[in-house]
Amino acid sequence: MNVRDPFGLHRKSALSILQTSASRAAVDLTERAVEASVNAIEKGKQAVDDFEMSFSVPKNVPSFGNPQRIVEDHVWGSTAVARGGKASSHTNKGAGILEGVQDRVGGLFHNQNTLPMYKDKPYAYPVSHRARPIWRRKRAIAFTFLLVSLLYYFGIFGRHRDAALSSAPLWTWLAAGSESGKTADWLKRRERVVEAFTLSWDGYERYAWGYDAFHPVSKKGEQMAPQGMGWIIVDALDTMILMNLTSRVSHAREWISNSLTYDQDQDVSTFETTIRMLGGLLSAHYLSNEFPDLAPLAEDDPGAPGEDLYLERAKDLADRLVAAFDSPSGVPYASVNIGKYEGLPAHDEGGASSTAEATTLQLEFKYLAKLTGEKYFWDKAEKVMQVVDNNGVEDGLVPIFIYATDGTFRGNNIRLGSRGDSYYEYLIKQYLQTNKQEPIYLELWDESLRGVRKHLVTYTEPSGFAIIGERPDGLKGSLSPKMDHLVCFMPGTIALAATGGLTEAEARKQSTWTKKNEADMKLARELMHTCWGMYKWMATGLAAEITYFNVADPPLPEGAPHHPPADFDADPEAVWRKDYSVHAMDTHNLQRPETVESLFYMWRITGDIKYREWGWEMFKSFMNHTAVPDGGGFSSLSNANRVPPVMRDNMESFWLAETLKYFYLLFSPDDLLPLDKIVINTEAHAFPRFDMGPLFSTGWKRKPRDAEGKMMG
Repeated sequence: MNVRDPFGLHRKSALSILQTSASRAAVDLTERAVEASVNAIEKGKQAVDDFEMSFSVPKNVPSFGNPQRIVEDHVWGSTAVARGGKASSHTNKGAGILEGVQDRVGGLFHNQNTLPMYKDKPYAYPVSHRARPIWRRKRAIAFTFLLVSLLYYFGIFGRHRDAALSSAPLWTWLAAGSESGKTADWLKRRERVVEAFTLSWDGYERYAWGYDAFHPVSKKGEQMAPQGMGWIIVDALDTMILMNLTSRVSHAREWISNSLTYDQDQDVSTFETTIRMLGGLLSAHYLSNEFPDLAPLAEDDPGAPGEDLYLERAKDLADRLVAAFDSPSGVPYASVNIGKYEGLPAHDEGGASSTAEATTLQLEFKYLAKLTGEKYFWDKAEKVMQVVDNNGVEDGLVPIFIYATDGTFRGNNIRLGSRGDSYYEYLIKQYLQTNKQEPIYLELWDESLRGVRKHLVTYTEPSGFAIIGERPDGLKGSLSPKMDHLVCFMPGTIALAATGGLTEAEARKQSTWTKKNEADMKLARELMHTCWGMYKWMATGLAAEITYFNVADPPLPEGAPHHPPADFDADPEAVWRKDYSVHAMDTHNLQRPETVESLFYMWRITGDIKYREWGWEMFKSFMNHTAVPDGGGFSSLSNANRVPPVMRDNMESFWLAETLKYFYLLFSPDDLLPLDKIVINTEAHAFPRFDMGPLFSTGWKRKPRDAEGKMMG
């Protein structure tokens, strides 16, 4: 979790963002005016109707089932044009015997950085979504009839001649009437998720194979290290295994075997590299051994030369990352040079590390220690928890920065959003990972959740939704009614802690079930409801990065009477909408997984079908509004509160590793990765629960506290 921006891809100044938004808006308005004029002359009102976006019949999605598309994708993906030539740091450049002809013909109509003309066809995308040179727009005004004929022939406007290849509407399942949860075919819906994944993966494979970042709109790849880190390939690997995508797993494994190297002079984020790369390799090792029938490959069969490929790569990476822990306090540095085996302090915040980042490495290093028998991985990760707890924070709530030099906190900012979130998540998951053999982490979790209730939970006005706010100036300061989307991991995590991964019905039968568990499940349900409202409030049905809420002054305490509406009225003037507010600079959607993650946990634990239905509605919104033209896959959004939305031109690796994985699991039978047998890291990589055995133990104890929880001495 956390800020999820390890290489500064999203760090843009406010001026830069405003300039980009303004230029895009200007281009969009110009294109709309030209289109309206041309369509009025050539096609009449029907073309205008086609141009307008519809919520019920999406036009900005490609056809998964179009036979012509399937044939062309197969042919294009296997040609030298698609695969040949060394992909530069920005884009793949086609090569072939017809290259010169393609360049001359395609150059008449297309940017040279796109695919050749014969492949670069829209699939029912409005023209306003397609970037075109300015001279073409001017000529369209001067030579309307000539250009209308040419552009219509090449499929620029609305519906085109490829539509005739299939009598069915594009992605008809999106436009079809919804079945109720009890009668819905959830395995069929799960297949839609697989289709979305393969479209995303195949776009990456075609345009940016081996690159760490993928820009699906511009069809470019970008490296984060000189030889790449496998950022997307490794992060998405276990999702493909779960989906049984054997050929794609084989291709990814081949790249990991032949091309992946960590022997590079490169600074990387300790946290992000651990949860994504180390976690991804460890999860792939676990799944390929525990479930050999999923994406089966002879190369990783027992006794085969490549049997331990994933584990070997994980061990090599961990040997480099563990250098980050070589600080005076034992708290890891924010970055590490993987080639020099050297930890590096952060470049800002006075060199302090993010608290969440320092305390969200433990699942990965403990599991690796268990697999390899290398106890120092365990000891290094565990030491951090002791240093953090020795600060003696009030009510279990930790500030979001900590110095690696002396292990003390920097500032008083307390929140469960970025830089704070996964500290709390990993408390309960460390307890579950070792089969509840380390009660110290349950104690820390319970203390923190009490602190969240006491200091951060309040209710909105006028409707009474439960929220988790922030204390930017510490617990003595005022409450800020702000929730990052990241905070929406909490409903599922609270439910997981309350039940231990059992269903709620099973957990209630246990002798350990108490009124506290009952109250925790109630809070989990209420927060889940609020997070779903963050999606319902937005024009695209996709939540903003940050949402603010209207609360009383002073804020109501946790437990105060509140009666939020059960449903979200679609009326734009509905009362519930007054409770939510999204600032103009926070309208971006980064394809984040936290809400669908919690929906997955809530469905598995409560069995309430509404959580599946909410997930299905959310998935359809992603399909409706984030699909990219010409087989690019899906993109995050710069503005998710307008239709059509503004594309960000970036596919996050966690779109494949987390978001689509959680959709897949949400629509799967409950026996796929049962929650009482596994623990899932903060990047959605699955590890088994295990007994510590004689080699491992909890190597620290908490300092004594008084009755109020304050550290003594």
